[in-house]
Amino acid sequence: MLNQKLIETLSSQLSELFAGGRELPGQEAMRQQVRSLLQSSFARLDLVTREEFDAQAAVLARTREKVDQMELKLAEIEQRLGQVDTREE
Repeated sequence: MLNQKLIETLSSQLSELFAGGRELPGQEAMRQQVRSLLQSSFARLDLVTREEFDAQAAVLARTREKVDQMELKLAEIEQRLGQVDTREE
């Protein structure tokens, strides 16, 4: 779930965009509607925080490194087995 601070920031920025120096009738209601709209829109999206994304990227990088190491070991084992097979022939 996205941080409430992000929604507040976006809502604030939209409010500043519509600010014209004086308060217009219904402006506060519009702010509340914009805030609600942002919250419901973000809730429907399958979003993750930057921290969650970075953590998963680090896990993926470590996994990729392990797979690469295992591929090298497998190639080495296959090479050894190939050498043993050619000696037996």
